[in-house]
Amino acid sequence: MKILVADDDPLTLEAVCTCLTDDGFTAVPARHGAEALELWQQHRPSLLCLDIMMPRMDGFEVCRRVRAGDAAVPILFLSAKNEEIDIVVGLELGADDFIRKPFGKRELLARVRAALRRRVSQGGRAAASFSMGGLTVFPDELRATRGSESLDLTPREVSMLRLLHEHTGSPVHRDTFLDRCWGLDYFPESRTLDQHIAQLRRKIEADSAAPLIIETVRGIGYRYRPDEQRI
Repeated sequence: MKILVADDDPLTLEAVCTCLTDDGFTAVPARHGAEALELWQQHRPSLLCLDIMMPRMDGFEVCRRVRAGDAAVPILFLSAKNEEIDIVVGLELGADDFIRKPFGKRELLARVRAALRRRVSQGGRAAASFSMGGLTVFPDELRATRGSESLDLTPREVSMLRLLHEHTGSPVHRDTFLDRCWGLDYFPESRTLDQHIAQLRRKIEADSAAPLIIETVRGIGYRYRPDEQRI
């Protein structure tokens, strides 16, 4: 299974590739963004690990171009840039996860395995569409519609909406989101869930400041309640 790793720091590039190779993956190294895009087109890897600040093309632009050609391949950012705005930009471009440098081998492999498990499970069977508050979600097409409007979704966003729909009317605990949509090896202290929820609300809610599809249940997690269940 091939994983493309792009980083302009040769020590980091070698360390990440060695870590992946030792675990049985085939690492495809890229020294800058333009090479990463070329190698993605050539190898079509199962997952991409991208640094953000790279010469000739940054990681954000690589992610944008890859997403234009493949809506489903997992993309992880590996970066020393850890401001919230950087994370938000990455999520808006369709990245699946954001790993802050420095990170350990166990964390890297846990995130990679979780992302690959999600990809395999989502590609193994056809999924029926479902509706939530005027929104119709088409999982296999990675999109939703609201009236005549079509909305692009990431695989994780589809998983989050499906989980809420499965538990209609009941709160879904934060840990359940992390287990089902990120994987059991994910680190629960991360604020990534809240950032993904905020981004998803901006996509699907008529007013993200007053959400009707994804409600916050304080101290627990989130909930979807259809109109007939609202008081």
